[in-house]
Amino acid sequence: MSHRLIIQVFEQYQKSRLQFVQTVADLATRPQNSEILHNAGVMPMLRSLMLDTVPSIQQTAALALGRLADQSDNLAEAVVKEDILPQLVHSLASQNRFYKKAAAFVLRAVSKHSPDLAQAVVSCGGVDALVLCLEEFDPGVKEASAWALGCIARHNAYFGNKKKLVYQYPIFVSTTSPCHHAALSQAVVEAGATPLLVLCLLEPEMGLKRIVFSALSQISKHSISLAEMVIEAEVFPAAFVSLKDPDDYVRKNVATLMREVAKQTPELSQLIVNCGGLSKVIDYLGESHGQLRLPGIMMLGYVAAHNESLAMAVILCKGVPQLALCLSEEHEQHIKSATVWSIDQIGHHTPEHAKVVASANLLPKLLELYMDASSSEDLQAKSKKALKNILQKCTHVPALEPLLYDAPSNILKHVVCQFSKVLPHDSKARRLFVTSGGLKKVQEIDAEPGSALQEYINAINSCFPEEIVRYYSPGYSEILLQRLEGYQPEDSLHTPPPEGQ
Repeated sequence: MSHRLIIQVFEQYQKSRLQFVQTVADLATRPQNSEILHNAGVMPMLRSLMLDTVPSIQQTAALALGRLADQSDNLAEAVVKEDILPQLVHSLASQNRFYKKAAAFVLRAVSKHSPDLAQAVVSCGGVDALVLCLEEFDPGVKEASAWALGCIARHNAYFGNKKKLVYQYPIFVSTTSPCHHAALSQAVVEAGATPLLVLCLLEPEMGLKRIVFSALSQISKHSISLAEMVIEAEVFPAAFVSLKDPDDYVRKNVATLMREVAKQTPELSQLIVNCGGLSKVIDYLGESHGQLRLPGIMMLGYVAAHNESLAMAVILCKGVPQLALCLSEEHEQHIKSATVWSIDQIGHHTPEHAKVVASANLLPKLLELYMDASSSEDLQAKSKKALKNILQKCTHVPALEPLLYDAPSNILKHVVCQFSKVLPHDSKARRLFVTSGGLKKVQEIDAEPGSALQEYINAINSCFPEEIVRYYSPGYSEILLQRLEGYQPEDSLHTPPPEGQ
């Protein structure tokens, strides 16, 4: 009887522990409970329960810790201060897949909040443990580990309030320098995570692919060397297939990865071009809408920005018509801004590049966005800059002429400047300029004497006979009519009047 009673006591104790930790895990899902649980001393209790002999209690304790750490950086810091991370990392190798998934969740929840917390995960050996988890057979463990690695690698420089930055400058230097953030990604790469992340792409689970592509893009964005390490893991061209994945976020994350790699160097952009990546991204833009388009739009801009050869590669892959379509279809201001920026990167290199952009009828569209009062400040600024940069290279007269009638003076001077460069050397363009009404319009421009605009007008007028310029000048028709009224034909002085007079 006493033996059975003792067993019952232990069973009851086990049930109580399990019930307690399950209740805490449930309560931790609601943010309003988090501080109350913390103040009640739940952290050290969960720490001890992670050492429990019952696997289900261990797993649920880790899950509760992850949920609490996920709520706020204060609770994540509490997990670190309680010295829970070393214990959790140390036990990963010997635990089952359910525990590993929960432990990876804790590491992700802690590291996502700040570079310092991510560094705490790295310092306790978290990256090595997560990389080992990538080799697990269970896709859920791989996904949780890849997600955690992505959170560690993603931290970037601080772009917050400048005033706050001034007051907290010493803290800023020590904790948020670009090297500090690149070092976190470097730790992930040096632990051998990149090839294992790429191998995870062979798994059919969409959730895993999402996280892997996200992690790879977070690694690639920090430096040239990190992007090169991702390339060396042979992620391209295999990743291009996923640009047609049925899952929206898989496609978006692939495009984001391509953007982060392409922006680093002309050589990395050229590698993507050589693999056929440009045409894949352009097809992706044609099949996507809204936010999904954004990384693809910017990827084209980054490629084109490097040099005129890469910009021409974007043109030859029909990138300009696709960007024009994005500009007309999208309504979000920041997407329009990104599209305008990419068009600028393509068109500002040479007259040939500018002609392609102009022939797509994009100059009037850029002018419209610049002058539209409903356009955001950023969109107006990017449209103005794109117009000026492209106009300074554009020598395609049919595209320039419509702007004579609609552009404000600060843009008009760039249009007139281009005519002053083209007309002296092109007789056909001069004839077309007269017959289309361009010369007449130039004479109507009210330019300040001595201004650059007036100098450009003078240069244009010097390309034509003086009588033609006078003919199209404002008020000249009235002068002619006045002369006509006072004009007496010479023959009329000697011709006899009609009979009967």
